[in-house]
Amino acid sequence: MTRKREAGLRTFAEPSERLQAIITGSREPLSREPKRNAMISDHRLMRLRRTLPVLAGLLAFLAALTAVIELRKHAPPEPARLLPGADAFLYMNLKWMRRADMAGRIPPVAHDPEYERFIQATGFQFERDLDQAAFAIHYGGPATAGETRFSEVFVVRIDGDKVRAYLTKLARSVSSYRSIDIYDIPLENRTLRVSILGVDIVAASNHDDPAVIRGIIDRSRKLASPFGGPSLLRQFYKHVPQLPLPSLGWAVFRLKGGAAASSGFLLPGPATVVASVRYLGAVHLRAEAFTAGPQLAQQIASQAGTFLSLFRQAEVSVSGRVPDTDFKHAMDSIKIEQKHDRAVLTATVPAELIRKLVAEAPRELSSTGPGKQ
Repeated sequence: MTRKREAGLRTFAEPSERLQAIITGSREPLSREPKRNAMISDHRLMRLRRTLPVLAGLLAFLAALTAVIELRKHAPPEPARLLPGADAFLYMNLKWMRRADMAGRIPPVAHDPEYERFIQATGFQFERDLDQAAFAIHYGGPATAGETRFSEVFVVRIDGDKVRAYLTKLARSVSSYRSIDIYDIPLENRTLRVSILGVDIVAASNHDDPAVIRGIIDRSRKLASPFGGPSLLRQFYKHVPQLPLPSLGWAVFRLKGGAAASSGFLLPGPATVVASVRYLGAVHLRAEAFTAGPQLAQQIASQAGTFLSLFRQAEVSVSGRVPDTDFKHAMDSIKIEQKHDRAVLTATVPAELIRKLVAEAPRELSSTGPGKQ
């Protein structure tokens, strides 16, 4: 009796399952749905396992790209990164200076005859076609025969064929390194080596060691790296202000303790100075002297303040007249203070003062020209 009852129940249940399958649109009975769901879950899990490594790789690539971009924002400009190791560095972005119109309209200046011949031969004018300039200064030592030497990288707008022809005429010899010509030009008992690295970049060095110019060529042939550049710049360039607008010019240089012959200012100990120029409606100057400790920084700040006071008094007594309003504003804006192991100098120079100085410069040059000295 029990078996007949169970068989009847199965007979009754089967049409119900088939009916429910028809209603839900499934071709399989509901009793098979758990197995199908399990297969779908396994398939999705396998797809997820294949996708995760690709997604992780993409995220890692984007993170690395973001890090490189961020580092490039805080890295020295490319011309400075190509420079060799040195004791001091100087950089100027003349293209942005012209765009900022810091100096206003520059009056025409009579060219020196030799410079005029250079312009005619190459079609290049420094005041018009030089966009960026980076300098490395090698202090006098055994490697430089006790004399200061310089290495430079310029970003320029040139006619390459004309410049090569001009350099070939001047050169004592021309050698090739990594398919780049190096022009050895005799100049004032030294050898100036010049190379055209690309359509808009030129390098030069009067260092006695030819490996210096070759090193610049080597670095120019590598992919631009935010980690490159001389060690002194890698260590201190991060202190060059870049916000809200990047600096138009900056310098990083080492100083030894002792008297500066030109000014008489006594530096009580060694320091590394980071100086910068920015244009924010007015010219903002900033110089920081990084020292070995707070005591030395305090001594430098104190002596600089004393030197500034003496300069202000001397300016008033020598001129004997009321100073120019813009010049007075610039002098009054100078502040010197100590911040931990740094001595910091800041100043703001009105743009109008810069324009006055630039406008007066051609007249002063003409007054001391040939026959008027």
